[in-house]
Amino acid sequence: MTRTFPLAALATVAALALGACQPQASGSDPKFGAQVRAYLLEHPEVIEEAVQKLRANQMLEQAKAGASELSRYRQQLEADPRDLVVNPKGRFTVVEFFDYRCGYCKVVAPEIVKLIAENPDVRFVFKEFPIFGEVSDSAARMALTPQVKAKGFTLHKAWMADRGLDEAALDRHLAEAGLNPAEVRRAAANPAIDAQLRDVRNLATALGLQGTPAFVVGDYLIPSADIGVVRAALAKVKGGEIKRLGSPT
Repeated sequence: MTRTFPLAALATVAALALGACQPQASGSDPKFGAQVRAYLLEHPEVIEEAVQKLRANQMLEQAKAGASELSRYRQQLEADPRDLVVNPKGRFTVVEFFDYRCGYCKVVAPEIVKLIAENPDVRFVFKEFPIFGEVSDSAARMALTPQVKAKGFTLHKAWMADRGLDEAALDRHLAEAGLNPAEVRRAAANPAIDAQLRDVRNLATALGLQGTPAFVVGDYLIPSADIGVVRAALAKVKGGEIKRLGSPT
């Protein structure tokens, strides 16, 4: 499939490529420049990759610039024992604010599963942030019950994969996981779950979040479903740019 890129971005990529490849001797080398141009024309995916990396770096700068308040909320973000956490012994942490009825959350969910599988050293913290109505509320409340938590990541993946998620579908997935839907719904009425959801809403408000999904990776706040930016931020953190909670000093 043919991809179209902004002229300014292509010019930037071309300038960077040619600038990085200039020979040491003074003066220009038309033959070398022609070889580079021919290669880029034959391999346009190189330009696409460079543009994507440039965009990710720009978004990372924006994400970091908007994250000045993160240090104040680090404990609430990363170490709330009430949250679902995958790979709890990981050295690095990614936090996602999500809604089971959010279309963008569902689109990015398979990539999150992949990221988790590829990074056993990463703790992935799921923050229930229901903003799309009653079914979202029901799913979030049930997800925070002891019965559903005991199933770990199983129901989270099932509910995320269900594009037509409604109350009946929630119960169906509970039954398929070996749980009694009526018992789970009774447990979901626990006032402690109300308090947890209220705490997450307050935290999201404090961070200026208005939608889902949103990710926190180290000192980066990423209010979008761009998993490429999440991966880029994680690479920065793993590279030692940011000292993580509980990491060796």
